Amino acid sequence: MRSESVGWPRPFQGLTAFLWTEVLVQAHEELAMATSMVVQGVLLVFVWILDPTLIGVALLGAVLFSMFTMGQRVLNEAAYLRIDHKANELYLAGPLTAEGYFLGLSAGVMIVYLPPVVIVGILAGLVVHLTLVEVGLLIVLAFGVWVCAASIGYIFSTAFRENRAIWAYSSLFFNVFGVLPPVFYPLTKFPVALRPIVLLMPPSAAAAILQTAIGAVRPPAGEITLAAVGLVVEAVLLFALAVYWARRTARER
Repeated sequence: MRSESVGWPRPFQGLTAFLWTEVLVQAHEELAMATSMVVQGVLLVFVWILDPTLIGVALLGAVLFSMFTMGQRVLNEAAYLRIDHKANELYLAGPLTAEGYFLGLSAGVMIVYLPPVVIVGILAGLVVHLTLVEVGLLIVLAFGVWVCAASIGYIFSTAFRENRAIWAYSSLFFNVFGVLPPVFYPLTKFPVALRPIVLLMPPSAAAAILQTAIGAVRPPAGEITLAAVGLVVEAVLLFALAVYWARRTARER
C-alpha cells in the first residue's frame, strides 16, 4: 500500500464550509437581527428633526456605521465561542486553518446582517440620487470599513478572559468611534484641528470620501488624500495582522 504524506494546509482552507456554518448559527439570532439597526434608526430620526437637509449624508453614514459595527459582532461571537464553548479548539483541530476560521466567522456574520444595510443603502441612493460610479464607491468603501472592523474585532476578541467584560467594552468602542466622528454629519462641521485624527478612523475616513464624491462637502485635497490612503493602508495592515494573530493564537491554544 502506498503511503500518502500529509502536506501543509492551504491558506484559508475550510473557509467556505465554516462560513456557511456561521451563517446558519447567526441566522438563529432573531432578536439580534431585529435590533441590529436600532442605533442607526435613532440617529437618523435625530438628524431628521435637527436638520432634514442632512438626511442623505446621514443615510450614507448609516451604511458605513453598520459595516463598522459588524466588527463588534465578530468580537462578541469569536470571544463567546472561545470562552464559553471552547468551540474554536474543536474547529481548529480539524482541517480548518486559523485564518479560514477568522475570515469564515467574519464573513458569516456579515452575510446575515447585510440585508438591512442593503435596504438603507438603496434608500440612501434614492434620496441622494447616487450615480452608478458613486454606488460603486459606496460598496468599495463599505467593504474597506468592514475589513478594518472585522480585523479589529477578531484581534480584540483574544484579549478577553470572561464574557462579562465583552459586551460593555465592545459596544463602547465601536459606537464611540462610529458615532462621535463625522459619519452621520458632514466633515466640515468637525473641528479643523482634529480632522487628521478622525480621517484616520475607518468609518469617518470612508464617510469623508463619500461626502466629497457626492458634493456634500469640499474639504482640502490633502484631507481626502489622507482619508483614502489611510483607509487602504489600515485595511491591508489590519487584515494581515488579523491573519497573523489568528495563526499565532491557534498555535498557543
